[in-house]
Order: sequence, then structure tokens, then C-alpha cells
Amino acid sequence: MGAGIAQTVALAGYRTVLLDVDPSALRRALDRAISQMEEGVRRGKIEPDRRDLARAGLSGSSDLAAAAGGADLVIEAIPEEIDLKRRTFTELGRFCRPGAILASNTSSLSITRIAASVPDPSRVIGLHFFNPPHIMKLVEIVRGEGTADEVLEASRLFVARLGKEAIVVRDSPGFATSRLGLALGLEAMRMVEQGVASAADIDRAMELGYGHPMGPLRVSDLVGLDVRLGIAEILQKGLDSERFRPPEILRSLVREGKLGRKTGEGFHRWDDAATKKS
Repeated sequence: MGAGIAQTVALAGYRTVLLDVDPSALRRALDRAISQMEEGVRRGKIEPDRRDLARAGLSGSSDLAAAAGGADLVIEAIPEEIDLKRRTFTELGRFCRPGAILASNTSSLSITRIAASVPDPSRVIGLHFFNPPHIMKLVEIVRGEGTADEVLEASRLFVARLGKEAIVVRDSPGFATSRLGLALGLEAMRMVEQGVASAADIDRAMELGYGHPMGPLRVSDLVGLDVRLGIAEILQKGLDSERFRPPEILRSLVREGKLGRKTGEGFHRWDDAATKKS
């Protein structure tokens, strides 16, 4: 997600610094962003001049203070662990200039709780991108209880400059997209578990019958089954709802290390960028 967000921001003309504490992971992320831009040029989706400007404006760092110290906007895209995010935002509160906007790409965690980690919670907001960020058109803007009006408006303008569409939601477990998308995904998993139909046929039903560009199980594989499990547990607790209790088939796949596309197998088997019907 970080690489895709950085690529998208750089292509919009912003000077962009991609940060990772692991130098090898940082190198891979930068290489991925550059490779995706090159693919965009080959497909005629990105003009060569725009690619060149984006590459010139994109750099990497493993030093949080150096990377974030002069930034106008910081977008955090680390794992979905509230304590880890709160620690990161505590550091951002120390290193970033007072007027900087601090945004989280969280898909389910409370922006208000994250914002409580910084001296000025009014500048914290959620900017939830979708995978892959350089292709998906939606950004979900999540307003915390203390988010300032001017921070919300600046975030709207930023999303528009990226060439994306924004929706604004209040800080509630799962927001709008994760809550709705997960409800569909978990029910599809229960249907596989109960032998109603195969994963491939359930996905095909939603793609051909309801016009979904991608079925709910393929989406789950793309997001990562470990991520979906974590979000389900958060929503089950946050909403006190059995609707979001993770089905055993999801827990089993995660225990086996079958996490979806990133491991090559989940509800589908994956080969490079394509899923094999199964």
C-alpha cells in the first residue's frame, strides 16, 4: 500500500518521500513504484514527461525525523495494530511541524484513538486508500471527533488533485467501506464453508450477476486474509455483532499461512497478477 500511495502522490506532482524502517523493504517498495509507473507508460496511461517528473520527485528514507520533519502531509500505512499506530503518531507529533496534516490509511481502526497520541488531535484524519492505490478511484476520508474543518477541506482538495473521488464518513468501526465489504466477504466465506458453492462460482455470481468488478473472495485474497481476519475481530468487538465473527475457514487459512495473493494461495490460487479459477 505504501508504495502504491507514494506512486500516486508523486504522479500528482507532489515531492514525495517513502519511508520504511527496513532499508531492503524500502528499496523493494521504490522499485515497485517505479516499475508500476513504467507499466503505466507502456500501457499509455501515463505520459513519459509525467513519469519523469514523478520519478525525480520520489525518494526514500529510513529516518522518520528526516522524512517527516518538513512535510505538509504524512500518510501512515503500517500494519493494522492500534498500539503500533499510536506509537508512530506519537513520534510524528514530535517530529512534524505544527501545521502538518497527519493521516492514517487504516481501514478499520479509530481515528479518534490514533489522534489522542499527538498534542494536537485536530490535525489527524483518515485517508483510506484502496488496493491497488494507483488504480482504485476511491479514497475514504474519515473524520475523527476532533478533526478540524480546515483539515477536512485540505484533505478533500488533496484527494481531488490525485484524480480520485472522496467520500467522507465519521469515525465508526469499519467506517463505510470495510464494514460493508467485510460483511459480504465473511458471508461468502461461510457459503464456501457450508459447501453452498465453490469460491470461484461465488465470485463469478457477484461479478456476472451483480456487476461487481471482482468477487468478494478474490477481493479478500487481494486485501490479505490475515488483514481481513484482523478487521473482522475489530468489528466484532467494536460493534458487538455476531455478523462479524470470523468463520473458521478464515482462521484456518490464516493459521496455514494461506493469506491470499501475497502468499500465492487463499480462497484462490494466484500466479503472478492473475488468479487461477479453483
